[in-house]
Amino acid sequence: MIPPSAAALAALKHALGPGGWTEDAAEIGPSLTEWRGRWSGATPLMLLPRSTDEVARAVRACADHRIPIVTQGGGTGLVGGQIPFGEVLLSTRRLRAIRVVSPLDDALTVEAGVTLLEAQQAAAAIDRRFPLGLASEGTATIGGAVSSNAGGTGVVRYGMMRDLVLGLEAVLPNGEVFHGLKRLRKDNTGYDLKQLLIGAEGTLGVVTAATLKLHPALRSRATAVVGIDTPEAAVELLARAKAETGGGVEAFELMKRIGLELVLKHIPDTREPLDSTPPWCVLVELGAGQPGAAEAALEALLADAFERGLITDAAIAQNEAQRAAFWKVREEQSAGQKPEGPGWKHDVSVPVSRIAHFLEEATAAVLRFEPGARVSAFGHVGDGNIHYDVMRPPHADPAAFMARQPEGSRIVHDIVARYDGSISAEHGLGRLKTDEARRYKSPAEVAAVQAIRAALDPNRIMNPAVLF
Repeated sequence: MIPPSAAALAALKHALGPGGWTEDAAEIGPSLTEWRGRWSGATPLMLLPRSTDEVARAVRACADHRIPIVTQGGGTGLVGGQIPFGEVLLSTRRLRAIRVVSPLDDALTVEAGVTLLEAQQAAAAIDRRFPLGLASEGTATIGGAVSSNAGGTGVVRYGMMRDLVLGLEAVLPNGEVFHGLKRLRKDNTGYDLKQLLIGAEGTLGVVTAATLKLHPALRSRATAVVGIDTPEAAVELLARAKAETGGGVEAFELMKRIGLELVLKHIPDTREPLDSTPPWCVLVELGAGQPGAAEAALEALLADAFERGLITDAAIAQNEAQRAAFWKVREEQSAGQKPEGPGWKHDVSVPVSRIAHFLEEATAAVLRFEPGARVSAFGHVGDGNIHYDVMRPPHADPAAFMARQPEGSRIVHDIVARYDGSISAEHGLGRLKTDEARRYKSPAEVAAVQAIRAALDPNRIMNPAVLF
């Protein structure tokens, strides 16, 4: 990549004015390394716009001088799409306003730098609920969640981020502003441009604000961890839970025993959730609009599951502290693996009905390829999203193990493709999977994406290393 000229950088600085940019290495440094340490990048300048108008001026200057841009929100992405490698870095962290709160519309309009947790709190203040939940929700931002089409634990009931966005405001690659902050559920007036921007990973513009769809606040919520012998039992239990609660399943999270053991080993203030140590666990959470309804439904579900032999053990959270403890062992699965060294990470999805078959076939194939490897599988059974992670065998050389990742991951992804799945369920492609995705996309699909991108960004200045 050709570095921006001094004149081009001067134009950018002028566009944002004093305080709107920084070259301070100490300030920029934390934004240049991905959470797992896989990518460490570089940038000649960090832009810190404070308004949509300032974002527009910055992008217009970049377009005029053909300066590539990478946009970053909370920096919690796991596929490297937010890390610049010579591009200018545009941070949305100063876009912090909650613009409109509309209870009658069940809508909330916030700027891109607002965190998911802050959006949840703003919704709760008007007795509503913004249901997108991630382990990183205290840091992850609305802009990043929109750009990556984030999923999380509530997809089984509420859908992905694209299902929770009513409208968007964004600066397009030429510096013009797309004013699409509507609160409508129905708008059949042609192409839905906001849906192009959702999941585009910053390649079609900079999201500056979003109008979010809110849901009624829960009046009761019940959470349990249950022990099961097989993933097949988890899938059957999910089907019964959805049928018996009328769609009241808030979350349904699968955890393999090894992942739970690593959380207990490496994460402080965690404890075994069950008296037994089953090979698999599921965290089940139900929600309802009537006080006591979720608790009653969960007790009935578990009683029936015991009778049918679907579960071997269960613990129901008796208070909010115990619920938080149950969720902690689920949300710290990735952090629990981190001290074990680098691994082969896979964020994949398959049809729910084929989860068990995928896990069996993929694990057998991985162990044939890398005998002694440790497989930790966890994730969202309700939407078929499995985080399928392969850790090195004990005492194996980390560098030699990681050198085999491309071939090992190809084995996993080829099985996913045969099951009509996706090699990226909720994290996006980023730098990690962009090249590999071509193997699984049809030429027609790649060409269509390229045509859309070329029409909006002919000079390919927006996150140029990501997507087709």
